Amino acid sequence: MGSQKRKLKVKPWFFPKPAVLVGAMVKGRANFNTIANCGVICYEPAMVSVSSWYGHYTNIGIKKEKCFSVNFPGAKMAKVVDYCGLYSGREIDKSGLFKVFFGETKVAPMIMECPVNLECKLVKVLRLGEDEVFIGKIVGIYADEKIMIGGRVSIKKMDPLIYSTSDKKYFRLGKELGKAYYIGKSPGLKK
Repeated sequence: MGSQKRKLKVKPWFFPKPAVLVGAMVKGRANFNTIANCGVICYEPAMVSVSSWYGHYTNIGIKKEKCFSVNFPGAKMAKVVDYCGLYSGREIDKSGLFKVFFGETKVAPMIMECPVNLECKLVKVLRLGEDEVFIGKIVGIYADEKIMIGGRVSIKKMDPLIYSTSDKKYFRLGKELGKAYYIGKSPGLKK
């Protein structure tokens, strides 16, 4: 006999979420904000969405410069990622926390210490409730060579920082369970 389901208060909870640092130039300096509401919106063209409370300082730069970055930190960066979410760029200069580099847009600041970075051009801004949703077309993807195997990012080597919405804690990934698009073909499962 299985366990019973319990209805929870309706919230936009997904289990789990990547914790990312969204970057933009604001008033001449790189600023980064911790966001967990980020995801793929389209594969072709490659696009992502970032949902950010409308009052966040980074939003100013995204709208002005029409571009932003999504930086995927490793688990070892948990403290600095949390710091970037706790303090606003209005009060604290976060540009010195990281080694910053730029790609094609020349104005989307990316973090060298993060194993993977997405450089995005702003396509659309939606105001939904208390949030601004930024839809960006990915114009550049950058990855540390040390986390790659056969030309692809190794999630195990990347060791991404994961955020748990319901208990507000950071985690890292566990062990591999099997190959996608393959393990479901095993004998015993009916079509």
